[in-house]
Amino acid sequence: MNRILYRGLKNGARHASRTARTGNDEMEPQSEAIKTDVLIIGAGPVGLFAAFEAGVIGLSCQIVDTLGRIGGQCIELYPDKPIYDIPAIPSCTARDLVDRLLEQIRPFDVPINLDQRVQSVTQREDDHRWIVTTERGMIFDTAAILIAAGNGAFVPQRLQLPEAAALEDNDVHYSVSRVADFAGQQIVVAGGGDSALDWALALKDIAKKLTLVHRRSGFSATANSVAAMKRAVEAGEMEFVVGMIESLDAPDSKLRAVRIKQVEGAREIAADKIVALYGLVSELGPIATWNLDMRGGRIEVDTSNYESSRPGIFAVGDIANYPNKQKLILSGFHEASLALRKAYSYAYPDKRRVHVHSSYDAKLAERVSAAHAADSG
Repeated sequence: MNRILYRGLKNGARHASRTARTGNDEMEPQSEAIKTDVLIIGAGPVGLFAAFEAGVIGLSCQIVDTLGRIGGQCIELYPDKPIYDIPAIPSCTARDLVDRLLEQIRPFDVPINLDQRVQSVTQREDDHRWIVTTERGMIFDTAAILIAAGNGAFVPQRLQLPEAAALEDNDVHYSVSRVADFAGQQIVVAGGGDSALDWALALKDIAKKLTLVHRRSGFSATANSVAAMKRAVEAGEMEFVVGMIESLDAPDSKLRAVRIKQVEGAREIAADKIVALYGLVSELGPIATWNLDMRGGRIEVDTSNYESSRPGIFAVGDIANYPNKQKLILSGFHEASLALRKAYSYAYPDKRRVHVHSSYDAKLAERVSAAHAADSG
């Protein structure tokens, strides 16, 4: 499986992560499970800080996330809104916070596996380790699981058309997996947010024709994206149509055209591919089937270590539930710190962990210095 540079720009964090993988990469069948001390489910701020804490106390970890970019619900829901309650940071945006957290975990070279929705969790009887598989076929062998999935997995809002389901992954897409698949195609991109405009701009140069469809002339995307789109339209590089997708013309299960409902009437646009980017909704997904004690869609935990009803599985951040729970990023950081110290006992049951303040942690200082040296070199 290839390691790639993760470059977020508007699609997540601006810093590059040397160890981010995405399900959009070419993936060879996995012959054996990836062994790790802790598997962190969720690449939002709490999941990223958990990776740092794991490294500090000597645990190896892997991160998986359903989304194709790092940052979790912060990046998906309020990337540019100010956050005021992070200690020692009077104000920062979600993008800034994720950037800083990525910088903080760089010394530990943590693999971040994107576009990977966890499907099943089973426990071996002999050593009580967990085998975790994703829908895309990744397999992890881990001593502990830390669920930092916010309000659950984010899934795309789909086209509410009966003919769309049969075309999904071939002609109807809710993300762009392989850019090369869109080369020379007549593409309709639907939506008015950053993702829709960014992908329209990214695909226009390889498309035979690209049409952006949005229900109104206003956009929720950033001003820079809107300005870039308008320049491309004026230059004849793409078309913008105000309207809503009403139906798909797909004889023999092959998309030929998209019918657009407009105020002045209907219009048909020739199309080979649709990329519908209407935003994301959260759902609990397979986590609901893992036999964990739940309340109101959240996982019940013991506040002494944020362990769930199944020993070895922890929940932190918004998905954790306990009396007087505060849904704050700050709270999630605290929860992750305690959870990982209990997780250590599962990874190394015969080893006593000695607490060392970070100021006196020579190994941590060496890692941080090496990371900075790599940048300057």
